[in-house]
Amino acid sequence: MKPVAVKPTIAYDDFAKLDIRVGTIEVVEEVQGSEKLMRLRVNFGDHKRNILVGMKGERENPKEIEGKQALFVVNLEPRQMLGEVSEGMLFDIGYADKLTPVLAMPEKNVPDGTRAG
Repeated sequence: MKPVAVKPTIAYDDFAKLDIRVGTIEVVEEVQGSEKLMRLRVNFGDHKRNILVGMKGERENPKEIEGKQALFVVNLEPRQMLGEVSEGMLFDIGYADKLTPVLAMPEKNVPDGTRAG
């Protein structure tokens, strides 16, 4: 697979606006009425959030990621989907390139809520 072109350059100040943090995925549940969405209950150390992810068809067993740490964007506006609110976004690798996504995760455990960048 040939990589796609790099996106246009942005100012460092724009990048610095993103708040990307490590969280532990404690629970993975189906969202009723959705063919794609799963609800992740994520621990960020000082608080927990529900984050909706369109991963139902991407993994044979979505629950396999329970207990794993991953990177999340935590300062996006909450988004309403199928009557539920998503409070962030999973930072995964591969979806945009039509690959089966994998988690972007630290090489070893770090405290939940640790910032990336």
